[in-house]
Amino acid sequence: MKRKVILGITGASGHVYARNMVDLLLKTEQVEELAIIFSENGKRVWDYEKTDKLPENKKIKLFKHDDLFAPPSSGSAMYTDMLVLPCSAGSMARIASGIADNLIARAADVMLKERRNLILAVREAPYSLIHLKNMTKCTSAGAIVFPLSPFFYHHPKEIKDLVESLNTRILSLLDLGDPQIKWS
Repeated sequence: MKRKVILGITGASGHVYARNMVDLLLKTEQVEELAIIFSENGKRVWDYEKTDKLPENKKIKLFKHDDLFAPPSSGSAMYTDMLVLPCSAGSMARIASGIADNLIARAADVMLKERRNLILAVREAPYSLIHLKNMTKCTSAGAIVFPLSPFFYHHPKEIKDLVESLNTRILSLLDLGDPQIKWS
């Protein structure tokens, strides 16, 4: 089955995860379209963290965060999966509360109402009670909350090893591949 994936990139730190995920999704044969939405602060943090530019690829469609008429704002556009990576606490709060005031929040709202795959890769620590309640609300609504907490049993040598191990685990939750690192 061909997949249409939305990648929402918020203002949380950790854009190295998003950049690596773009590469992994573009290599995945099932993915026919990758819709990328930067939040207003997402683009600023991308530039601040000196994240590599997005590759030129016909699968990539860029949408503005304030364009609520863009295809990801409608269930009829038939996107199959959405990742918010990294997901800020503020974006998670908007999604948990159903406040669809930007394209990332609206697209997430659509994924929940259509019962499609939504993963919120939260990059925040420590968690407040408000964060935990928002995680519970998102999970109860059908999302998967995936804390960006690296693991080390595979003896990573570089930051890229940590990033890619988490990203391949996220992709496995979408049935877009097996995690490369497995506990054995």
